[in-house]
Amino acid sequence: MYLSQDMFDKKFSFWALGVALSATILMFCFPPKITFDYDFESFFPQDDEELAYFYAFREQFGNDNDYLLVALGAEDIFEKTFLEKATAVNEKLKGLELVEGTVSLLDMKEPVIGPFGVRNRQTLDLEGDLSKQAEKLMNSPQWSGNLLDSEADYLLIIVNNKNQISKEAGDELYAEISEILSESGINDIKTAGKIKAQGEFVELLQEEFAFFLSISFGLIIVLLLVIFRSFWGVVIPLLVLTIGILWAMAFSLYFGKPLDVMSVMQPTILSVIGLAALVHFFNHYLNMLRDGDARDVAVKESFSELSIAVFLTALTTALGFLSLFFTSVPSLRLFGLYTGVGVMIMFLAVVTIAPGLLYLVPAMKSAQSDSLRTLWRIGMRSAFLSVTKKRITIVCVFVSLSLLSGLALTDLRINGYILDNLPRNHELVKEFEFFDEKFGGSKPLELSLKVGEKADNLLEKEVLLELEKLENFVRENYESAVILSPLSAVKGINKALNSGSENAFRLPSQGQFERVREFVPQALEQSPVQILSHESKEGRMSTRTADMGSLKSNVLNENLYRFLVEEIDENLVEVRLTGTSHLIDISHESVTRQMARGLGVAFLIVAVVAGFLFRSWRISMVVLLPNIIPLLWMCGVIWLLGIELKLTTAIIFTVAFGIVVDDSIHFMSKMRIELAKGKSWLYALKRTYLETGKAIILTTLILGTGFSVLTLSQFGVTYYSGLLISLALVFALLADLLLLPLMLIPLKKIWDKKNH
Repeated sequence: MYLSQDMFDKKFSFWALGVALSATILMFCFPPKITFDYDFESFFPQDDEELAYFYAFREQFGNDNDYLLVALGAEDIFEKTFLEKATAVNEKLKGLELVEGTVSLLDMKEPVIGPFGVRNRQTLDLEGDLSKQAEKLMNSPQWSGNLLDSEADYLLIIVNNKNQISKEAGDELYAEISEILSESGINDIKTAGKIKAQGEFVELLQEEFAFFLSISFGLIIVLLLVIFRSFWGVVIPLLVLTIGILWAMAFSLYFGKPLDVMSVMQPTILSVIGLAALVHFFNHYLNMLRDGDARDVAVKESFSELSIAVFLTALTTALGFLSLFFTSVPSLRLFGLYTGVGVMIMFLAVVTIAPGLLYLVPAMKSAQSDSLRTLWRIGMRSAFLSVTKKRITIVCVFVSLSLLSGLALTDLRINGYILDNLPRNHELVKEFEFFDEKFGGSKPLELSLKVGEKADNLLEKEVLLELEKLENFVRENYESAVILSPLSAVKGINKALNSGSENAFRLPSQGQFERVREFVPQALEQSPVQILSHESKEGRMSTRTADMGSLKSNVLNENLYRFLVEEIDENLVEVRLTGTSHLIDISHESVTRQMARGLGVAFLIVAVVAGFLFRSWRISMVVLLPNIIPLLWMCGVIWLLGIELKLTTAIIFTVAFGIVVDDSIHFMSKMRIELAKGKSWLYALKRTYLETGKAIILTTLILGTGFSVLTLSQFGVTYYSGLLISLALVFALLADLLLLPLMLIPLKKIWDKKNH
């Protein structure tokens, strides 16, 4: 398959080069705005009914994770000097513009209801007997493990920031909070929360993006020196790839797409894919020069003959990424869309810039000696003969490994965390785990409450008895922090009616219940979060748990669902799990569905491309099979290494398939060219193997090396993408050079019949 001979002549190539350079200059004159972002909600499946329910719940009761946990530590947290410093910190935090309030023992007041009305007393009075207060607070189930840890080493301040705060405002607020804490005179301080996590994620993201951008270019230079060993063989590809990456990244930025955790991989992906395409062109160009062709002829013929094949490989890779657009997760969709478009932009940069530059510079010399070229030919010929002689052995090995990998696929575990893309030993993860251990958790747990058919509101005694059973279940099974709910408000009022006695923090007797209800409106006004609707027909049960992973969370949630069916009377109260943590767990559980969507579209695309090349559905299926095998073997590796699947790993299979199929497309395109020259099916297969095998090995080396660089990342999605896609490329190389030829031999009769 050739393009028009005029397509890459000198005149056309110079014109294309001028347009490309003009576009690049314009981009520098009007640069896009570079922004970085990390949004938890971009990983929520948009087609899940739970998301719509959560948005309605949030509209009424506010967001469940708009808080920052601040733990102030000391040898004796009840020492007066420390408490004075902590009080000063608390007052400054409350005075910040973006803070709606704080919750701590320092400003917590307990109501005491007596004959003369309601009197509020300080939960922790700095002017009173601190030792007696310490003993009381340490033995209180309401405060111990909640606003102070059970060993009394840390005092907790919950800073409630404004709902759904933007990333920029969150960074500004956390900077102000950090300044207050650094000037407090308290040395032992721990913090955890959304505004901190997003800020540190983006900071790490910026570092990684710069790191991989620089290391990608370093890798390119090394590979070019190894492959071509010439000045222009390094400079021209480097310039082409630089412009291609700039175009691709600018394209997404012009459309307002911020750089996020997924974008870290894009420079490396685009550079190695572009480099693989250039190697195909340059290798053919050097072969023609070695055979005695003039420079101008070699440039024109190389790009005319290979552009369709390289275009198809770029297209299948791009469509592999674009298939992610058919998932329901915004972050994956945008990554797939802009990376897929970026691959085609990189192809455009290669074919518009490289020919013109090759016309401008002296003819390059082949870096390979005659002996090395002879060695390649002998090696590929021996490999082809070995493959044809050992058909049964090769097929048996591939079938056995594929069956074992298929069995491993059924045993893969799905598990993910809120701070999922960071290694578990990262400092940010450790701080969140600190709050999990000391204060019941850092991860919000939300239950929506609605009055049942046989009750008028959630404050009826029978309803509260049901909520008490529910609270006990949540506390025992989820090992949660203190729970806020309509029940906790009623218990607090009962405690106030009994002179603040800790033993009275329970449901009141039937005789006292009506009196308790009189004070509910006042108690709700003083609650740190909204727990009841205006008419008391809807409410929330809110607490925190440890970030134990979606695997364990789903087991606990299943137990909760059974408990609700068996123990809670839905005619009195309807309970439903919701909240950001629940949605994150659902996102990880949707990994199978997201993978199936992406891979289904990718398989269809490759089948259509292969069918276009050979006008045969049988040949299309034969091309598809060797590219499914690397995915199966990847599952085997995941099982052997104990890697857990999660939402972000859904991209690995789809992206890997889009990349590994390139070798098969190249192989089949070359065979199509040989057949078009009138050669027989078996002779065309042999020539294709000998000539294309070398290019496939080189491109696999380039792509595998490029993707393996991603294993240097601290982000989980980037690390595993690099590791598994590199392995998939090796598996695909084996499938294309060992299995694909054996599958093509029997198709000789079909081809002969079609061309009779």
